[in-house]
Amino acid sequence: MLRENLRVALRALAANKLRSVLTTLGIIIGVAAVIALVAAGNGVRQYINGQFEAQGANLAYVFPVRIDIKGGANRAGFLGANTSARSGIAASLTEADAAALNDRNLVPDAAAVVPVVSGGARAFSGARKYPARVRGTSPDYRLLNNWGTRYGDWFSDADYTGRSRVALLGSYAYTRLFPDGGDPTGYEVRLNDVPFKIVGVLQERGGNVANSDDDTIIIPLTTARDRLFPSRNAKGQTLVSIILVQAVNQERVAAAVQEITEVLRQRHNIAYRGEDDFSVATQQDLQNTVGAVTGVLTVFLAAIAAISLLVGGIGIMNIMLVSVTERTREIGLRKAIGAKSSAILVQFLLESVFLSLLGGFIGIGIGWGMASLVALVSNNQFQALVTPDAVALAVGFSILVGVVFGVYPAARAAQLNPIDALRFE
Repeated sequence: MLRENLRVALRALAANKLRSVLTTLGIIIGVAAVIALVAAGNGVRQYINGQFEAQGANLAYVFPVRIDIKGGANRAGFLGANTSARSGIAASLTEADAAALNDRNLVPDAAAVVPVVSGGARAFSGARKYPARVRGTSPDYRLLNNWGTRYGDWFSDADYTGRSRVALLGSYAYTRLFPDGGDPTGYEVRLNDVPFKIVGVLQERGGNVANSDDDTIIIPLTTARDRLFPSRNAKGQTLVSIILVQAVNQERVAAAVQEITEVLRQRHNIAYRGEDDFSVATQQDLQNTVGAVTGVLTVFLAAIAAISLLVGGIGIMNIMLVSVTERTREIGLRKAIGAKSSAILVQFLLESVFLSLLGGFIGIGIGWGMASLVALVSNNQFQALVTPDAVALAVGFSILVGVVFGVYPAARAAQLNPIDALRFE
């Protein structure tokens, strides 16, 4: 019986091909949008996780926490942005803090400590210029980030201690300053009119996209302190943007975080946890935070796209009601020769579910293609990731839409009186 109902349903849909195809458009658009957004979101999440994993699981980040201060400086000696005002905002990490964290007697679970200072600068190479992001750091920075070079090599310890004016270009900075390509090592680049010798070009990290790691010029921190970013606190100590700490192994990350916290509290004269003017986060903390944000954003966008499925479902119900009206005499004839109401109900329900499923499968293919296109446009910075869960969800939702919005037209067809149906013109 089910096979016969399916055959009749398919024959009815085939008799109105154009209408059947147009009916599925709402489902196609909705499923395609959901699949594309979920696939793109999963791809971005996978890409971000890969970036974190490339830096190692035993890395901790020490961030300065900007705090309100009154009376010129806080107890750690950090001046506000406006010392003449009654209150201001102050940063809270210095090179001296990094040196203290690098003391194995104070932080025995730290394998390497790397301070970083960052800011903007105007970069010039001949007549070419662009606003660059500059990081000043130590040679150990490359070890913590597993960042190799395409041309040349990293600056040396001698360059660091000697305050040499040397620079490494990120791949995006390289293409902006040297669009013709070639090995630029030995050439000069000016940062805020200060000349620097290019010693290397870094390997591409995440595609030639501005505001990524590739949009960076790296110089020795000692040079950055003297030439570009001379910010100091009230004690004359050089401020840094962040301190990276690599634990001896992954199992000792929590112990290293505790040691870092105790050392900085002692150095900054902090007696209570709530007054910390710094924050320590691990790779896992940052990965979980970013994953939660991207996950919520993906679900939110997918929920918006799912509205199209609702619209598509209403479209299916409208068309099926029209179909019931057009085929009233057919229904009456079938019932007159013995067809049960349940058979009529199943036939129209199968038509609705088939239309919804057809739109769902087409939508999955289109959505997959859209996500792949987005990945292609991003220079393959991330790959579209269509998971079995997303496909199962799309198929299940398509069936649900077909059933929910097909029940009323099917029930209306099943309840027709055969005599009244045969009289229908």
